Amino acid sequence: MTYSIVARDPVTGCLGVGAQTHFFGVGTLLPRAEAGVGAVATQAFVNVDYGPRGLELLRAGVPAPSTVDILVAGDPDSAYRQLGIVDARGSVGAHTGESCAPHTGSARGHQVTVQGNMLAAPGVCQAALSAFETADGDLADRILAGLQAADGAGGDVRGAQSAALLVVSGRRGPTPWNEVVVDLRVDDHPDPLAELSRLLPRSRAFGAVGEVMFARGLTLGPFEGVAPDELDARLSGLASAAEVIGPDNREADFWRAILLARAGRRREAAGLFAEVAAFRPALLGFAKGLAPLGFLDAEALAAMTAHLEEPA
Repeated sequence: MTYSIVARDPVTGCLGVGAQTHFFGVGTLLPRAEAGVGAVATQAFVNVDYGPRGLELLRAGVPAPSTVDILVAGDPDSAYRQLGIVDARGSVGAHTGESCAPHTGSARGHQVTVQGNMLAAPGVCQAALSAFETADGDLADRILAGLQAADGAGGDVRGAQSAALLVVSGRRGPTPWNEVVVDLRVDDHPDPLAELSRLLPRSRAFGAVGEVMFARGLTLGPFEGVAPDELDARLSGLASAAEVIGPDNREADFWRAILLARAGRRREAAGLFAEVAAFRPALLGFAKGLAPLGFLDAEALAAMTAHLEEPA
């Protein structure tokens, strides 16, 4: 099953995996990536062990081609497997067993490998590679462009059901879970790549919201240590996020109003919060509930919520 792209961005060092298949929940089976270590796609009659064991070998300094050789040599059913790996230095390894279901294929470029099986046409992998190599944007954008081109060239002969996109940074450190750039899964959808395309910009937008919501100084604890340039950048990021998310979800605007109030820009906060509360009146009570927890002092809350009444 499946076609996938595994790649490293030579500029940023980011590592990523993207895939689509006619099978439920490809994101639980195929992609593995660790920041500053490598990325793995395991597919066909899938051996999920290839993912964590491949990363373990890469973490120990084994290059991608040798990692592929070790994994395949230790698997008595390797003839049924397909595997693609890119390590943190950009070296590439791939394997397509002789008993993978046709059409099978693979294509390799600079710091990228594409592999597929159960394909509708033999040119699917090359189409994906060509699109990846010529696409604009960051690594996630280019992987998605490659997957879309593969789909346009025939994709999985059985159709489409699930897709996944995983990108991590190039920074190796003690907390790799904090270096996940994109982690999206569409488990069961008639057009999973279209849904993935819809989710990717929303994921980035909510990432900007989270960078404010979860940050000490900006939102948690006292408002302190926030330089004017950082404040302006965060407020601008929240405004941009609100445009991407759309008018039916005011999460970004709610936290932008909170940040404005915390920063002493209370007239702006009140104007924005009035719009948010008009959209969802229950958020007035929510804001009042946040105040005693240290998100807003009494003066800031009063200024932000002046002339607003809680819903009956």
